[in-house]
Amino acid sequence: MATTPKVLTYEEWLEMPEVQDGIEEVVDGEVRIMPPNKAIHGDVVDNLYDIMRPQLDPRTTRLRISNFGLVIRRDPLTTRVPDLAVFIRAKMVEVDGYFHSPPELVVEVLSPGNTRAEIEEKISDYESLGVPELWLLSPEAQTIEIMQLSAGGRLETVAIVNQGQIRPRLFPQVRVDVTSIWPR
Repeated sequence: MATTPKVLTYEEWLEMPEVQDGIEEVVDGEVRIMPPNKAIHGDVVDNLYDIMRPQLDPRTTRLRISNFGLVIRRDPLTTRVPDLAVFIRAKMVEVDGYFHSPPELVVEVLSPGNTRAEIEEKISDYESLGVPELWLLSPEAQTIEIMQLSAGGRLETVAIVNQGQIRPRLFPQVRVDVTSIWPR
């Protein structure tokens, strides 16, 4: 992961060119450029998107996959690029072409190189934005850690599953067969 030494402001970030080869996030004003995802990562995201898309009403929800900017905070600037997110259209706030409101569900596909500190940092960012539900998918272990926002404002693990069906708390009509997410 490459970083830049300069701490960026929101306004400076808006003027930057888009990253061509990789994924760009900003954490506390520090630009982090990660390499493009490996094939298995993309396959997992595509599979989950294909499962969820027909079960969500596009008039009331917006399902987004990778490469969109989610602004966590403007000062110090922190942005994330979730692998998949589900928004309720009526609650969405888009400013300068980026989302400034919490998705109702965020999905992150873990890579073998992710450290626990990196994962905790993302969890903390999603908590601060008020994301009600976060799924952490591990293609290697073929498990899904389901986290939900507690009354105290913390994302807490409510289940770790490797089989059966799961449903997002705010979209109970959506059913996901866990084993169908993983590439064959």
